[in-house]
Amino acid sequence: MDKEILEILKKTGAFMEGHFLLTSGRHSSIYIEKFRLMESPYYLDKICNKMAKQFKNYKIDIVLGAATGGILLSLGVAKYLSTKGIFAERLESKMLLRRGFEIKENFNVLIVEDIVSTGGSIFELIEIVKMNKANVSGITSIVDRNHVDTKFNSEYKPLIRYPVQSWSPDSIPGWLKKVPLTKRGRSGK
Repeated sequence: MDKEILEILKKTGAFMEGHFLLTSGRHSSIYIEKFRLMESPYYLDKICNKMAKQFKNYKIDIVLGAATGGILLSLGVAKYLSTKGIFAERLESKMLLRRGFEIKENFNVLIVEDIVSTGGSIFELIEIVKMNKANVSGITSIVDRNHVDTKFNSEYKPLIRYPVQSWSPDSIPGWLKKVPLTKRGRSGK
């Protein structure tokens, strides 16, 4: 585990403890609020540099992220790889390229994501790359909070793996029920 990444998350206030309702509907005692990290240009730049370094020896034509967190990440990582950064956004529950963004056929695409819980957004971005007849050269994220190794069929290099336990609404442990529930960000999924 990259202790520096965990320290950055703690320093910026992104690493939070309490009782949280996740986008998936599950409950967790730990939440990583990516926007606390992203409001700090200094630390965001360090994160983007580390993400890019993992793929410095790859031929990357474009970096793709998902709005909203992936906007800053795609641009920051692209800066260090000397290429373009673009983002997909959700429209009526479907992830799409808009605003004139395009991925050309046979382009080598690096997918960037902030926090991976189920991998759903990454699978949607992979589908966009495939629809454009391009190649997923790699995938990176700041944090992979999964307990299982999600198979993306492409090289996946998260900066940190930090498995966080979560519970369905009917299986919340008694100790967590005593902590006031907080609803954090929602992605519109």
